Amino acid sequence: MKLHNLKPTIYILVISCLCFSCEDFVEVDAPNNKIVREVVFQNDATAQSAMKGIYNQLFQSAFSNGQRNSVTVLSGLSGGIVKNIYDSNIERLQFEQHDIQPDNSGNLNIWSSAYNIIYMSNSLLEGLESSNELTPELKTQLQGEAYFIRAFCYFYLANLYSDVPLVLSTDYNQNQLTTRTPIGAVYEQIIEDLILAEEQLSADYPDSDRTRVNSFTASALLARVFLFIEDWENAALYSAKVIQSSLYHLPEDLNEVFLANSQEAIWQISPIGGGGFTSHTNEGNMFIIDPVFSFLAGLELAPSFPELFDEVDKRYINWIGYSDNLDAFYAYKYKIRNSTEFPIEEYSMVMRLAEQYLIRSEAQAQLGNLSEAITDLNRIRTRAGLSPLAQNNTNLNQEGILNHIYLERQRELFTEWGHRWLDLKRTNKATEYFSSQNPFWETTDIWYPIPSEERMRNPNLSQNEGY
Repeated sequence: MKLHNLKPTIYILVISCLCFSCEDFVEVDAPNNKIVREVVFQNDATAQSAMKGIYNQLFQSAFSNGQRNSVTVLSGLSGGIVKNIYDSNIERLQFEQHDIQPDNSGNLNIWSSAYNIIYMSNSLLEGLESSNELTPELKTQLQGEAYFIRAFCYFYLANLYSDVPLVLSTDYNQNQLTTRTPIGAVYEQIIEDLILAEEQLSADYPDSDRTRVNSFTASALLARVFLFIEDWENAALYSAKVIQSSLYHLPEDLNEVFLANSQEAIWQISPIGGGGFTSHTNEGNMFIIDPVFSFLAGLELAPSFPELFDEVDKRYINWIGYSDNLDAFYAYKYKIRNSTEFPIEEYSMVMRLAEQYLIRSEAQAQLGNLSEAITDLNRIRTRAGLSPLAQNNTNLNQEGILNHIYLERQRELFTEWGHRWLDLKRTNKATEYFSSQNPFWETTDIWYPIPSEERMRNPNLSQNEGY
């Protein structure tokens, strides 16, 4: 049989091998996939299909899909941005109340689905490394994409769980009893992967839209990583790379920000990955409260959150909705709750330009470059319809500027990938913020528990303190 007749079968086989049960990712015996892998990486088309399979899986995987067990929802609850409308979902309530039990299935879904994507990335990297059949340019591009996605997953695992197993191969014997790697070493691997990705990726997007990553996507995540580890100079350097690119702009109309291929988008996830007939984002479906079927809603914005906005703030006007039926505010960044219409109008936003301005602003403030910090911060404020901060305000010192930046991050990035939760943790403000609201808050609550099911599989996995 000729190879081109095998293509559909090969595609199904590789996705089947890669998209197995999330919880059992380390139990797959890599040698059993060897023949499939060799065939898949014999030509450019099937190798491309394997890469696209990973992107499609991001729309389906719990941690990245924007649905009820995603980082966006569960860390949004932890960060106090959203809250449960009803108390019936005990497991989701645990994230809101910072009382997550190790057997919480939502917590397990974050962990296991992120490691599933990591396994897929490792499998792709191994297949690319052993292949001599692919076009060199394509091979380099796909390697860069896989390095980026692996780093992206580890960024969230490290920031949600602290020390985590650093799995860099598909070797079952090596992975099954892996211990937790100190968070500092995990960050070193993230940076190494992202630098490789930036070097190997093109400045252009591989396809016509922004659902695959380019070199600026790697630069953007590097800027965030350096911000988190307080390397202010590199945070400013890498964010500047993205800001200075002609590819990205801040749309004046805030209703254009979350459209498919928005000029602000650095990376998006397409609903096409769902493989069905629907074309809406999971975030739109999750957060919008339907005016007729409002009783189906599970989440609302925390009542105190809209109070952070001035009435003239365009983000309050355009990105926050209100349900009369439930007397509740909801996130309205995405305008489509349900759709079967094509072409797709909205993609799920993963990374965007506004964050890069806020990263550079914070880095410059930390470096003592207050004028530059104010200039970047004002780009976000003025787009939102707010008056710019005065450069000559002698009462605005470094601490005051940083507080303005943290407030703008809260107002700009709400219900996007748990930014508020991660910001409170990295700035050591979580205990100060939550202890006044929750009498049961403990300092150890800043980390999610290592899932009990994973610890039963691997006795070498220690538990986070407090669980």
